[in-house]
Amino acid sequence: IEEAKSGLLVFEQTLWETLPSFLRSLDAALQKSCGRALKHVPLRFGSWMGGDRDGNPFVTGEVTLKSVIAARWIAADLYYKAVDELKAELSVKECSDELRKRVGAAATEPYRQLLGELRTKIGKARYLLGALLDDKLPWNEENKKEAFLKTEDLNSVFELCERSLREVHADIIADGELKNLIWRVKCFGVSLVRLDLRQDSATLSHAFSLLTQHLKVGKYEDWEEAQKIEYLLAALRNPKPLASREFYQSSSDDNLKTFFTLSEVGADSLGAFIISMAQSASDILLVEVLKKELGIVNYLRVVPLFEKLKDLDSSEAVMAKLFSLVEYRAIIQGNQEIMIGYSDSTKDAGRLSSAWALYKTQERLVALCAREKIHLTTFHGRGGTVGRGGGPTYLALLSQAPGAVNKSIRVTEQGEMIQSKFGIPEIAKRTLELYLSGTLLAILSQYGKVEAAWRDRMESLASNSFESFRSSIRDNADFREYFRQVTPENELSVLNIGSRPARRKGDGGLDKLRAIPWIFAWTQNRMHLSSWYGVGEALSKAIADGHLAELQKMYEHWPFFQSTMELIEMVLAKADAEIAQIYENKLVEPKLKNIGANFQKSFQTTVAAVLQVTGHKSLLENNQVLRRSIDVRNPYVDPLNMIQVEILRRLRAGASDSRELQEILLATFNGIAAGMRNTG
Repeated sequence: IEEAKSGLLVFEQTLWETLPSFLRSLDAALQKSCGRALKHVPLRFGSWMGGDRDGNPFVTGEVTLKSVIAARWIAADLYYKAVDELKAELSVKECSDELRKRVGAAATEPYRQLLGELRTKIGKARYLLGALLDDKLPWNEENKKEAFLKTEDLNSVFELCERSLREVHADIIADGELKNLIWRVKCFGVSLVRLDLRQDSATLSHAFSLLTQHLKVGKYEDWEEAQKIEYLLAALRNPKPLASREFYQSSSDDNLKTFFTLSEVGADSLGAFIISMAQSASDILLVEVLKKELGIVNYLRVVPLFEKLKDLDSSEAVMAKLFSLVEYRAIIQGNQEIMIGYSDSTKDAGRLSSAWALYKTQERLVALCAREKIHLTTFHGRGGTVGRGGGPTYLALLSQAPGAVNKSIRVTEQGEMIQSKFGIPEIAKRTLELYLSGTLLAILSQYGKVEAAWRDRMESLASNSFESFRSSIRDNADFREYFRQVTPENELSVLNIGSRPARRKGDGGLDKLRAIPWIFAWTQNRMHLSSWYGVGEALSKAIADGHLAELQKMYEHWPFFQSTMELIEMVLAKADAEIAQIYENKLVEPKLKNIGANFQKSFQTTVAAVLQVTGHKSLLENNQVLRRSIDVRNPYVDPLNMIQVEILRRLRAGASDSRELQEILLATFNGIAAGMRNTG
């Protein structure tokens, strides 16, 4: 709950004021360049703080409901204050017949009377939402009806005021604060931000098994795919629900219970239901059935998330199967959103292999949706770090596969980046400008078909990078222990500083470890291994085979390859192999140090190969601002690393219960991450 509330502060403190300023700049640019005013608000905000249940046992249906109520309370508070200010401004007496009819002939200040009525309605909703949030009122239909305003409640009033002002030639007033409010309603609605839900496909399958066992038709998760699809389609065709609402409301499984909560919340507050680790058509149909069971119709988009390498490869077949089903096409109505995951694919295959797999997946899905005449919105699950698909927004948008940015795109901003990108009004406006300009340019300047020879070269690079990554990391029996010793990975879990457990289930190996602690740990010891390993081996082999000139042409003329190389170059510039060596010297057992020696050698190989491909004499030669920024920050970060490695040594030597040492360690975590910026 606290995480969800803190995440909402950026809307209250920054984006509420930044949005109108940004849209006014856009409106002026459109009128200057195109002679046409801005007619639509081209962006929306979503969030899954309070809705992301994947691997997090603390996100329950109750947490989701409280997160929705908290967002609505902030929205109601902001609208109440804004309407109060607007009411004070609109002392105009002239109005249209339409407005006069609404407020009555006796009203001497028609706009103020109309806005006063709305303010009272918003004020009551704000009070009820606060009481519901603090558990001072029960959650029931009567309280919800008055607390949960509808977007139309605000739209109808503001747009009536605008029409009237323009009719009486008060355009200057109409274009003032009133226009800001109309834009805010179109962007934020009455819920401030729409909540996305997310859950793992295996967990959903297990929850559905409880339903089928309750119905005495067997254990769903043990069925073959064909049997699952047959059963789910029959359920979608059946006008009657499989079970009563009471079954879901009283279920011991919180996943089933949450669908009851979602049906109570309604459309205005909800965005998408994302299925992580989606692997089959039944994973998506299952959620559609649960929606139908609770009467969740025409809202809460169901979005498959393909992330691991094998899931990316099979995504086209999964979606093709779904598109072949009449029942599914009737649900989506010609629109499909698909999320692709950067974090787990990079952890699974390495940065270069993952980047190419994601690119090809987008190509295949774009082609499939074009054949099926379905509009595709790609949802990019990027993290703040390069190892999780992060990096400069503008560059990332321009490097997508042709057709992947088609009228609409969704992109995640992870928690560790929200304050740095939206915490200050001027920077928040700049961030929105980067998103808009990058998206427009990606749509308007789609580059042509990539040369077949370049694709073949990229295929070879990805394959060689994958083999290096797998053999040294995934398939090396000693790597897991080396990783634990040379990084603070284990301490990250102990200190509980993340928004969720470090692993999805149990201990296990790298498969169970989440991408965030995997990358964060390598950031802390300054090796950044997760973001570059395997790249040097692949590039060096291609160069040795005589393909340097081809690689240089790819870098110069192919936006995808250029952005990939520049992101890796940035990570290498932020890495410090000497500091990483100190961690190894002080923390790693002698028998494991041969692993570190291999990584040190690979680092030098990667730097040399990247410089050859880019033609740069030194890292970040073409980005002196960033080079200078790193050089300025490093003298402050380096001592933190020295402190951290000593604290880790002491904790592991027997002082693990020392609260003082743990607090110092936590301070070093924050400091190093801040210094590393988008690789932290």
